[in-house]
Amino acid sequence: MRGSQRCGARTRVGGSCLAPAVSGKQRCRMHGGAAGSGAPVGNQNALKSGLHTRDAREMKQHVRMLIEMSKDSLEE
Repeated sequence: MRGSQRCGARTRVGGSCLAPAVSGKQRCRMHGGAAGSGAPVGNQNALKSGLHTRDAREMKQHVRMLIEMSKDSLEE
């Protein structure tokens, strides 16, 4: 056990994790060596929806442009 490879992850303090690495991997069970750990395939967490989509931003920009044009026409 003492001679086993150690986890290569950094701790919050800045030192190395002292837990033994999972066999065949470079990380311990708490830092990503365990089966099933890590982000889901396809990264569904990065999808944008609602107010932050490209379509919504383009629509807001279009509405702002229309408001500016209407302000300019009212001033004339």
